Amino acid sequence: MKHAVLALACLVLAPSVWSAALLRCEVTYAGSTQVFETGPVADPYPVPSRDMGGRFWFKPVMVGQGGRVDYVKLYAYLDTPKQPVLIHEAVHLPPFQTGATPYALTGTHHLYAGPVERELIYSCTLHGVQP
Repeated sequence: MKHAVLALACLVLAPSVWSAALLRCEVTYAGSTQVFETGPVADPYPVPSRDMGGRFWFKPVMVGQGGRVDYVKLYAYLDTPKQPVLIHEAVHLPPFQTGATPYALTGTHHLYAGPVERELIYSCTLHGVQP
């Protein structure tokens, strides 16, 4: 009986655990790569920007719920003495490719900014998107 209850609990919980979409971005600055993973959020505003070597900020946002993705927005900022300055915004809207393999959402982007044209490189994939 105990095994039957455990098996039933796994079947009930498994779809909610495995059906969540995941946005995975690899971001490189000055030869150092960071991987940012984020799940769907209802409100994009509290999602934090992430520091890239004290020169850039990167903010990946995926709005949706569970495996449903309403949109993805990617922001890159140049850090300046006064404030971060938006240098890039990419908006990705559905339909998104679904399936077991990750979907290459962005390809590889090279961004250049600042007085000596520093380079930020990023690429993002979507995982677990439901139709």
